[in-house]
Amino acid sequence: MAFYENVFIARQDVSTAQVETMVAQFSEIIKGQGGEVTKTEQWGLRNLSYRIKKNKKGHYVLLNISASGGAIAEMERNMRIHEDLLRYLTVRVEALEEGPSAMLLNKDRGDRPDRGDRPRFGDRDRGDRGDRGDRGDRGERRPRFDRDEPAAPAVEAN
Repeated sequence: MAFYENVFIARQDVSTAQVETMVAQFSEIIKGQGGEVTKTEQWGLRNLSYRIKKNKKGHYVLLNISASGGAIAEMERNMRIHEDLLRYLTVRVEALEEGPSAMLLNKDRGDRPDRGDRPRFGDRDRGDRGDRGDRGDRGERRPRFDRDEPAAPAVEAN
């Protein structure tokens, strides 16, 4: 049996209970074909990068699967005809990840300060910048050709 990761996006107007029903339905397809769904993660309702079928958001779900290629093909066939799914992607991996995925770890990071606690651009202290050295003669102005040259004489019409 091979290992697969499947991520699918359900429509924004579908409830979380309906998403759980979809997960159970796809898990039953895999189990019926002799495979196993080892981990299920719901990443929640997230913004899409661009509109998909007039949806701006979608429910993201990750499935870690240990199954044969035929079971994956049957699950993807059912995903293609399911009207509440916007997109899906199945990738074969060498080994399945243990623990929470990177998406859940990124979501749960508590070490970042709130936006109100961060210093704004103009508020930070840049410290002593030391001697800046010779930065060239700034008093001399270099001529610009479009301004410093006299305009071409006007041609009179006869």
